[in-house]
Amino acid sequence: MQSIVLLHGALGSDRQMEPLKNHLSEKFDVHVLCFEGHGGRNGSLAIQNFSENLTEFLNENNLKSPLVFGYSMGGYVALYTEAKLPVTFEKIVTLGTKFNWNPDVAAKEVRMLNPEIVEEKVPKFAAHLSRMHEPNDWKENMRNTAAMMEAMGENPPLNEVDLSNVQCPVHLLLGEKDIMVSEDETLVIKDQLPNAQFNILDGVEHPIEKLELGTLGAYL
Repeated sequence: MQSIVLLHGALGSDRQMEPLKNHLSEKFDVHVLCFEGHGGRNGSLAIQNFSENLTEFLNENNLKSPLVFGYSMGGYVALYTEAKLPVTFEKIVTLGTKFNWNPDVAAKEVRMLNPEIVEEKVPKFAAHLSRMHEPNDWKENMRNTAAMMEAMGENPPLNEVDLSNVQCPVHLLLGEKDIMVSEDETLVIKDQLPNAQFNILDGVEHPIEKLELGTLGAYL
């Protein structure tokens, strides 16, 4: 049975990927990684650290050339890892991954990451994040995520040379109604990858929690 590794997004954890894990379990040997600093794990938030988490996870589980699905930030980590260690994966599929990072973009994203305002204005989302990261503090995770994004804006971890090192096939997916990631920025990355495809998913928004899981079947 083909192995697949599922990678969660920023503000998420392995718990975010449980519905997809259950959906895919009859077709794949499914493994879900929780990045450090998320889901009750301690650690520092940085793409480089998450990539180390991923390579350690692959070694610990004896996973050789698995398929990997990365949601949002998880897709960025998958591409970063393959760029630094080519032929790590058989194929990478990303959904809603933001690739265009600069100081202005980071500042725009960070403005939405004020935990006190989130708790006041969107209490249901705050409660969701609390469950996602317990027993750790979701507010600390959000502040650390903001700091990570600022660092990515100043010094994006992936560049065009890195992307040219990605040897495996890559399928970039983007929801039609995703307001966090643009089609243009995704197409720029597609053109920089040696072996990439791109598809728009009709009616799909950014949050994976809103995704009809069967939508991914044709791409995995």
